[in-house]
Amino acid sequence: MKPLTFLGIESSCDDTAAAVVRSDGTIMASVVEGQTALHAAFGGVVPEIAARAHAERLDTCVEQALTQAGLALTDLDGIAVTAGPGLIGGVLSGVMLAKGLALATGLPMVGVNHLAGHALTPRLTDGLKFPYLMLLVSGGHCQFLRVDGVDRFTRLGGSIDDAPGEAFDKVAKILALPQPGGPSVQAEAALGDAKRFPLPRPLLDRPGCDMSFSGLKTAVLRLRDTCMTGLGGLRAQDRRDICAAFQGAVADVLTEKTRRALLTCPDATALAVAGGVAANVEIRARLTALCNELDLRFLAPPLALCTDNAAMIAWAGIERFQSGALDGMELVARPRWPLDQTAPALIGSGKKGAKA
Repeated sequence: MKPLTFLGIESSCDDTAAAVVRSDGTIMASVVEGQTALHAAFGGVVPEIAARAHAERLDTCVEQALTQAGLALTDLDGIAVTAGPGLIGGVLSGVMLAKGLALATGLPMVGVNHLAGHALTPRLTDGLKFPYLMLLVSGGHCQFLRVDGVDRFTRLGGSIDDAPGEAFDKVAKILALPQPGGPSVQAEAALGDAKRFPLPRPLLDRPGCDMSFSGLKTAVLRLRDTCMTGLGGLRAQDRRDICAAFQGAVADVLTEKTRRALLTCPDATALAVAGGVAANVEIRARLTALCNELDLRFLAPPLALCTDNAAMIAWAGIERFQSGALDGMELVARPRWPLDQTAPALIGSGKKGAKA
């Protein structure tokens, strides 16, 4: 049977992306346009700026992806688009473009949960069999998901406040390091002494797999102020040691909570990680060592597929389409869309409910 070929569209945060993927796992094209320069002066993503950039770039990204793949719209078998969760302006831009293309071509359209895209990526890259444990750890999300099927996710725990990537960004801002914070903090930490400054390991004294990183970020702020007051300023080595201490604390929390999550999934075929923080060398090394200790396969997709991209959306759309999913013009953009609809909202999810 001829493989299906899907166009994927992703615009949930600050990366505008389009990709063409086949059901045999071939990524024919993947285009990602970041917005780091647009938000650099603000110390974080500005939703209005992000939405406008998506509206300006989405059509050209789709055109570039089709050109790279050597295909026309009429050569496709379907369109997959991120319908949430994310910044509503960006998500809406992608959904409206997908609707326009579907109306113009008559192609089927499938709305995809952004987190499902991450969670199903190991099946695209490695053909991973169900069930497996997914640690999604990024700038906006942090949770453990037991993945039993294309639309069968069980949340075992997650961050009740800041995601680790968000904490890395905020720590970088506190220490006057460039954004994005993850690479900046990691580079400083490589030259620092992680044992010089004691930092808390939040929630390790409590059972379960939930995590918290907001207090750790606040502890870094107080440590910086203490150094500036007691030492007459923040020296380069102080900053390096603080980064090393912070990175070590995050790695300790993620490793121990991952151990607990794995103990609840004795039939898991692997531990898979996705999200930008999965690129952190220290965290990846600790999780790899944990899997070696437990004699379990460890999977981390290539960095380009760990961060936000449209190839994972196209693949998730293919998997959902093959399982019978199909959306019409009633598809809506959803800023909040938990993968596990039965799990209670995390404490820090806000009055409107859980984002993911």
